[in-house]
Amino acid sequence: MSQALIDAIAEMEDEKAVRLAGELLGGGESPLAILDDCKAGMAVVGDRFERGEYFVPELILAGEMLKQISDIVKPHLTQGGDAPKLGKVVLGTVAGDIHDIGKDIVNFMLDVNGFEVHDLGVDVSIDRFVEAVRTERPDVVALSGFLTLSYDAMRDTVAALDQAGVRSGVKIMIGGGTVDDGVRTFAGADAYGLNAMDAVNLAKGWVGAN
Repeated sequence: MSQALIDAIAEMEDEKAVRLAGELLGGGESPLAILDDCKAGMAVVGDRFERGEYFVPELILAGEMLKQISDIVKPHLTQGGDAPKLGKVVLGTVAGDIHDIGKDIVNFMLDVNGFEVHDLGVDVSIDRFVEAVRTERPDVVALSGFLTLSYDAMRDTVAALDQAGVRSGVKIMIGGGTVDDGVRTFAGADAYGLNAMDAVNLAKGWVGAN
């Protein structure tokens, strides 16, 4: 763990964070360890946002830092562009929530682990999820939400997928914020992930790739 990288992300020192990530990678640090540091730093950012110390501009900057660091780390994790995809995932932050930090990490980790990911973005309406599942016919739907108000949207999205007749054969995972098994039950999802690697392992298990 690099506390310096975690602190740089938490303190919005974008140039320093990107430089440190590059130095760590060049020094032989595991790409996954660097992503763990990013997750820890983003957790601090999210906590400060919840307490009213950070606002939307800080969230946007944090997301940009993550994307830049991902660009550095990703080539060291990619399995090869010609490798067959393990499965397809439709991903998005549910309606009423604009947080994309956790979602972007999950997107990144699913991608580098061999999944075809269709990222619908943030504040995704129920209708968009239903249409995406109908069109893309994914193996997995991943619903992200950071705020507690997103739990109702998760539940309503899962219910809408069922009512639209497109849930059969699709596994649904949720994650973000303080999501736990109680929230999973409330939402009617198949599973929840504590972090991006949980999401990857769930998806691999569902497509028989573990």
